[in-house]
Amino acid sequence: MKVLALEPWYGGSHRNFVDGLIRSSRHEYHLITMSARFWKWRLQGGAQTLARKSRQAIKNGFKPDIILASSMVNVPAFLALVRREIGDIPVVYYLHENQLTYPLASEVKRDLSYSYINYLSCLASDQVVFNSEYHYKEFIHALPSLLRVFPDYTHLHTVSEIRAKSRVIHLGMDLQSHAQYAQTELGKDSPPVVLWNQRWEYDKNPEAFFRLMNRLDDSGCRFRLILAGKRFEEQPSEFDIAFERYAERILHYGYAENFEEYSKLLHRADIVVSTAIHEFFGIAMLEAIYCGCHPLLPNRLSYPELIPSNLHRPLLHAPVLYENEEELFSILKAMLMEEERPLPPDTLRGIVDRLDWGVHIEQYDALLDSLT
Repeated sequence: MKVLALEPWYGGSHRNFVDGLIRSSRHEYHLITMSARFWKWRLQGGAQTLARKSRQAIKNGFKPDIILASSMVNVPAFLALVRREIGDIPVVYYLHENQLTYPLASEVKRDLSYSYINYLSCLASDQVVFNSEYHYKEFIHALPSLLRVFPDYTHLHTVSEIRAKSRVIHLGMDLQSHAQYAQTELGKDSPPVVLWNQRWEYDKNPEAFFRLMNRLDDSGCRFRLILAGKRFEEQPSEFDIAFERYAERILHYGYAENFEEYSKLLHRADIVVSTAIHEFFGIAMLEAIYCGCHPLLPNRLSYPELIPSNLHRPLLHAPVLYENEEELFSILKAMLMEEERPLPPDTLRGIVDRLDWGVHIEQYDALLDSLT
């Protein structure tokens, strides 16, 4: 089967996903991309460039059986521009994120035109795929409120149409590549190493993370820090303040420049903490878990579905999910004081190894097979 894949935001997790999918699939892909910048313009106007490149690919002999479009594609606009070339072939719309429920900074007002592009793209597609059950439920729940904003012809009945053609398939990940960088001969650092490997942005709530670490430090807990993750020109001030306080205990500060460096940082850490306000999936947490970090995750968002139910409250080891900031403080303090044991490495890998492309690709290939 020939698949025309559209990714106007070819960077970060979007790029890793589509590259891994193409590398692992038994189907033939032609990938059309645009650079990962100017996200509003990609969502509004990227369809024209994607259509031009698609027409050229078809002219050169690639005849697609199916279209796979990411959540940054304006699907109705794209289809209108290539209708003569592609005919009526199935379209799969994969939502990494959406602009209806994506959290905004307090001073930013949501522009509903981008939310409506996501909505219309769902309507125009044959299959809508979400990367987590949490993401799916949040989006479907929010759709009626979006449609009621408009004065008439709200088409509320279309919510059930979208629900009927939606499904959840978790992201595939290239986990096996991390195995070669395990530092078994070096052992773990002592005192324990606590890891931050998410974006340095407000929705990951670094304020709560550093408030936690400051309390632990004031309580006499010994620890070191790895502060990795993507940085931006305007980053939360908490990171600079933390650097001043913990400079001698920070093993890494800033973005890891390549995969090898990043993987070695994950293997060097003992505990990974999320204080996220919002998370559609959670790639960074799952990568850290695979590399041997005991996770401490909020018992909400996508995390409960990603962690097997038997590990939500393990009997012999430290908990994985926490209910509130006070419980997180108590659990992490007990771990740093060696009163709670982390989950063993084999158990941690078992949480996420099902998402490695070597196994997980079958779900994606089966999805595409079912539509042709």
